[in-house]
Amino acid sequence: MAPLRLYDYAASANCYKVRLLLAQLGREYERVAVDIFDGDTLTDEFHEINPARSTPVLQVSERGFLVESNAILAYLAEGTPLMPGDAFERAQVLRWLLFEQTDVMMTMGGLRFRLITGRISADSDRARRRRDGAVSALSVLEHHLRSHDFHIGERYTIADIALFAYVHVAPAAGVDLGAYPAVERWLERVRSQPGHVNDLQPYPANALAGAGRSIYG
Repeated sequence: MAPLRLYDYAASANCYKVRLLLAQLGREYERVAVDIFDGDTLTDEFHEINPARSTPVLQVSERGFLVESNAILAYLAEGTPLMPGDAFERAQVLRWLLFEQTDVMMTMGGLRFRLITGRISADSDRARRRRDGAVSALSVLEHHLRSHDFHIGERYTIADIALFAYVHVAPAAGVDLGAYPAVERWLERVRSQPGHVNDLQPYPANALAGAGRSIYG
């Protein structure tokens, strides 16, 4: 196995899902803490690693750097039971990874970040729009999970890992999961998988609006 180095921010759900997959695969890696609100991603050195100045970044031995969390999941899961070999099932994995980034991260994840760090208020129009989007995304997940244990048939894959990373923190964004019993049952099935960890950290004080230096307004 190639040596791995993960440039990582502990409070990011995008980073958390990579750590979760690595734990479940039993892969050893070097974890490099990156404080995205203390200017760590604003340096010339980090720009060479990832010009987008975002985390996570996975360094794979001498092959180079891989960015975008779901691309990292796909790379790490290749050849394991967490990435199907069947073309149709792989396309279904891709479908849910895209849905996670566009409809789940941008609503539940974006709302969690902005509320906790004081960038918006819970009763603002911006919060309401993201909360409405979260409800729409959860309705899609609820419909699917009423007849499936996991998102790809009955098998646990990186699609579940990616979605779990953001759905399980939806209550922190003020989104009540009680109206989505199939989603809640799925969350428990994910938590029961071998090697499951939940080391997602709360946002620290320097993540508060105006407190740190980062690419995030």
